[in-house]
Order: sequence, then C-alpha cells, then structure tokens
Amino acid sequence: MEWTVHGERMVYDNEWMGVALVDVELPSGARFEHHVLRMPAEAAGVVVDDPDRGVLLLWRHRFITDTWGWELPAGRVDEGETPREAGARETLEETGWRPGPLEPLVSYFPHNGTSDATFNVFLATAATYVGDPVDTDEADRIVWVTWDEVRAEIAAGRVHDGLSLTGLLYRLAQI
Repeated sequence: MEWTVHGERMVYDNEWMGVALVDVELPSGARFEHHVLRMPAEAAGVVVDDPDRGVLLLWRHRFITDTWGWELPAGRVDEGETPREAGARETLEETGWRPGPLEPLVSYFPHNGTSDATFNVFLATAATYVGDPVDTDEADRIVWVTWDEVRAEIAAGRVHDGLSLTGLLYRLAQI
C-alpha cells in the first residue's frame, strides 16, 4: 500500500546531508510528519577480487560508532561523475591500486525507511599498483585478504558497514 506525500520541508541542509520533515498520510488515513534523511550524493564502492592476490580491504576506524573494521574502498559520487567513475577514483585514492574494468555488482537503498541514500557496489577482477594512496586519512592498513580470511572476518564481526558487508556477501554468493 502506497503512502501519500502532502509536502516536505527541510529543517537542516548542507552538502553532505539534509533532514526533512515529510507530511505523509497512510492508507488507513493516519497523517503525520516523518523524519527523512536526504543524501545529495550516492555512494560507490568496489570489491577488488584479484585471483592472484585476494580481496583488497582497508582496516579503519569509524568515530561515529567507535569501531575498527574491514571495509571496501568506497566513497561519495561527486557531481558530474558516474557511480562507476567514483568507485574507480575512490579505490585509487584510498588504496593506491587502480582497479581493472568495473562491473555492476549491486545497487540498493541501505535504510530506505528513513533515507534516500543509494549505495552502488562494483566488481573488479584485477588491479594495478600505482603508488601510495593519495587519501592517507582513510585506512590504518590496506591488505589483500583471501576469501577464507574474508569469511572468518565477517563471522568474527569485523566487517561492520553495510556497503562492505553487502558487497562482500554478494560476491561470495557468486563464487
């Protein structure tokens, strides 16, 4: 059953996110303001699965949840670029490895009950080392990990973020 939207007003807005109050009406007739997080840009990440090296992962800290974990190279899609271009750029900037051709793996809304955020995950089956990462604030370590190690790290709860977990699990389902 579809909800009816009667209007929307922004209560906070900047280049990274906005918070809106949306006047909605349920099929039952109930009407209220629903809080919605508006994301002005999509995100893109890459599963770099090189048959000779393994999977390229970043070990990093996230201050919001105060957690350390493994993540895929990923980031915001900048204005004027496609998600595919953003995934390639983020991989190179964060790891120093240029991914081979990117194929779409999965796109999804990570929390579509409260946000319009969109995550795009791509697959590369090769990468070329270019040099040290340009973005040195992203990772404590950059490591090639075997799929057995990826499975163990997921089972141990050391892959926390949705984009990385979804991308890795989606790729695992393919192999």
